[in-house]
Amino acid sequence: MAYDFGALEASLVAAVGDDDDLAKDLRTAFFEGIRHHADLLNRSRCDANWEIAAYRLKGLAASFGAIGLMKAANFALESVPGDPVALRKVKSAITAVAG
Repeated sequence: MAYDFGALEASLVAAVGDDDDLAKDLRTAFFEGIRHHADLLNRSRCDANWEIAAYRLKGLAASFGAIGLMKAANFALESVPGDPVALRKVKSAITAVAG
């Protein structure tokens, strides 16, 4: 999946301007958040937990312009809990975002 790294940076600049420390904190929070929700998605066995984790991943991705991760989270939303294809897509998208 393609990821436009510039979108993350553009989102951070729009949010914090030239405050490098705040941008670093937001970037760290973003990556911690997507890893956390991906872990929850991976451990989900019921529809509700799966959907909550996928929606949160999609929301985080949308907030920072991570289009590939948004698409992967959306694929998960259309899948059943534990779908290995959806989990691989999310993992691959996170790897792409993390560079």
